[in-house]
Amino acid sequence: MNNDILNRSVAPDFRAIENIHLIKPGHTVLPNGCNLFCFNSGDQELVRIEWIFGNLRFDAAKPLLNMAVNTMLTDGTSTLTAAEIADRVDFYGAFFSTEYGFDHSQVTLHSLNKHLNKVLPIVKEVLTDSIFPEKELDTYIRNQQQKLQVSLKKNDVVARRTFNKAVYGDTLYGVNAEPETYSELRRDDLLGHFRQMYQPTNCTLIVAGKIDEVTLAQLTSMFGSDWQGNAEAAVITQPAVSPSAEKFYFVEKPEALQSAIRIGLPFIQRDHPDFPYMQVLNTVLGGYFGSRLMANIREDKGYTYGIGSGISSLKHGAAFFIATEVGADVCRDAVKEIEKEINLLKTEPVPQEEISLVQNFMLGSLLGSLENVFSHSDKFKNIYFSGVGYEYYDRYAEAVKTVTAEQLQQLANQYWNFDEFYKVIVGKY
Repeated sequence: MNNDILNRSVAPDFRAIENIHLIKPGHTVLPNGCNLFCFNSGDQELVRIEWIFGNLRFDAAKPLLNMAVNTMLTDGTSTLTAAEIADRVDFYGAFFSTEYGFDHSQVTLHSLNKHLNKVLPIVKEVLTDSIFPEKELDTYIRNQQQKLQVSLKKNDVVARRTFNKAVYGDTLYGVNAEPETYSELRRDDLLGHFRQMYQPTNCTLIVAGKIDEVTLAQLTSMFGSDWQGNAEAAVITQPAVSPSAEKFYFVEKPEALQSAIRIGLPFIQRDHPDFPYMQVLNTVLGGYFGSRLMANIREDKGYTYGIGSGISSLKHGAAFFIATEVGADVCRDAVKEIEKEINLLKTEPVPQEEISLVQNFMLGSLLGSLENVFSHSDKFKNIYFSGVGYEYYDRYAEAVKTVTAEQLQQLANQYWNFDEFYKVIVGKY
């Protein structure tokens, strides 16, 4: 037994993170035009397959189609009911899910390799033969209306919807469905939307896990050769984002015990050279538990249980935002403290000790987020759908490691003018 190894009174060596290695995928364009990316770990008999589709162009007259079609994909085909789809996938120990996002909708399958020949045909049927039964549509509409009615009673939900509407306008990102909007969904519209959107040329197929020749052959045959597109091409361009001219929104709720605050503005996207540096500045302000907003408004003032800031970079727009819920009687004071913290970053250099803490947190978080091959696949999606390459992560790591107090102060002055921020208050003010 080696006593040096077991001596727990001696702290382990601390080493700065020098290089972060990311696994890059293999790429193939299948015969039908579908892009296939493979992350082959080669160890466990498990594979994750994602079919990712670009959302169709936003139609203000039918704003819920992208979301409704994706959510209802597993509700039935011409030969399988929703229950039969679920039972067959469960029987083979697989997991099959759908996920809707602002820019993309996706279908994900987790399965043991040995059962792929049984579960892939189910996925194929869902992607090519979903029928959106009237009974399931009625259930979907009723459930979504009930969920939304509950959500609209929450101040933070109302604040987020109001903020998105102000920053993104009448686009896919800014639309706010009302309960009655769901009543306008029609099965024929869902079927037409499904046929136009879920086809090979609008699909990116990302596979992670053990990918042997058999797996690759199954995917290529089923989703490359035997899956053909429709005559009508998927239109995935989107209307330009048009922020509102009004910058202040107050939704009064006289009985509120807490007020929701959401403050921010349209922002630079991931492909902008300043984006990695602004991520550092955002982390200092409100991007981690030890941030200035948390230290001041939670720990010192006791106005809230939590406050944070973030940068949301989407395909057709981006936003910087600060979000919290505070005691209704201290809402105005909380807004003043948020403004004070932003102005401090503009007038006083961030101490080097604080910068070092944030640098270690950000690099450690990046490293910690790469725990398995699925994580590497997720990192790839971030850059691929943002239109940037792997050099983005090199620039990100370099920016985090080398950023200076002077750069952060200059960026705060360049991008953050509190008078120009959109401010949404829901509750009392």
